[in-house]
Amino acid sequence: MNKILADTIAFGRQYLRSKVGAFFTFIFPILLVLLFGAVFTQMGSNSMNLPVQDLDDSPVSHAFLDALNNTTVVRVSMIPTNVAIQDHVRENSLTVALLIPADFQDAVAASLATNGTVRANLTLYGDASQSSFGLAVGVVEAVADQMSFAIVGATPVFSLGVQSVASERFGVIDYLLPGIVGMTVMFNTLYIMAAVTAEYRTRKYFKLLSTTTLTKSEWLASKILWFTLSMILSLLVTLAVAIAAFGVEIRFDALTLVFIIVGSVLFASLGMLLGSFAKDPESASALANVIGFPMMFLSGTFWQLEGMPSYMQVIAKALPLTYLSDGLRDTLIYGNLDKALFNLAVVSVVAAILFVLGARVMSWKER
Repeated sequence: MNKILADTIAFGRQYLRSKVGAFFTFIFPILLVLLFGAVFTQMGSNSMNLPVQDLDDSPVSHAFLDALNNTTVVRVSMIPTNVAIQDHVRENSLTVALLIPADFQDAVAASLATNGTVRANLTLYGDASQSSFGLAVGVVEAVADQMSFAIVGATPVFSLGVQSVASERFGVIDYLLPGIVGMTVMFNTLYIMAAVTAEYRTRKYFKLLSTTTLTKSEWLASKILWFTLSMILSLLVTLAVAIAAFGVEIRFDALTLVFIIVGSVLFASLGMLLGSFAKDPESASALANVIGFPMMFLSGTFWQLEGMPSYMQVIAKALPLTYLSDGLRDTLIYGNLDKALFNLAVVSVVAAILFVLGARVMSWKER
């Protein structure tokens, strides 16, 4: 254990002397927090899933659902009527869901009788900071206006309300922060570990280390220990900046630390695997770019998976960063333990596989 700590400290000093390492550990996540906290633009979607709970189950509610489906912008899926919609949204980490109340058809009839004085209420539940929520609001309002015009001319018949399923203290940057943390873990460990492994291999450092009492497993453990500790420190600094600048109030518990530890193992192992095949540190960085940048944009860090084409959603679900970011969001924002543990299991399995592959491929005694 003393050799692992000694190598961790030595590597940490070397790492922090590197401008690239210090940038990705501390400056990069802070810049992202400040950037997306100050300016956040939502993007639309050509097709998205809209879960609906129809408590009325009447001809009018069916007509409304048909009109939503006919827009081709949303795909209606039904929520069972025997569950509380807010609990269902939280348990499944949904970003949006529509409630049609039990008296919907009667309210439409009352609106017709009172010339629009009484409205038929609809309620959207979800995360108002997500792009799909804003899109759902626009689609539901457009369909409601169209049906109102078809029924009674220009007099509004429907009223749409929105309700957040998370605490009102959560804002846009709160929901973005878990993705930023996950992306920082990926960038920091993947890029640096790939370059370090390639450098140690091409400069024959591994051959020199093989003559010491330090074993390969101890060397690997020291690197993963450093990345884990640096990522935890990076998270604390990033949170401090986010709290000071934007009043962020997300949850923070032991499960968050577990995600950071497992994520560090995963991407450090992937970096070690890439570095074992690269002919030099520059090639290793290029390989890391080829893998890292698609993950950054396809993993739901900045844009929801529902807003992507179906084939890209399939690709996104095969990327480990997707599960790391979703897991951090489940524990930091939604407090959804079941979903968080599922995502943690996926990340852990991938991390274990990559670690074994990386350790077997990497040669400790370089020829």
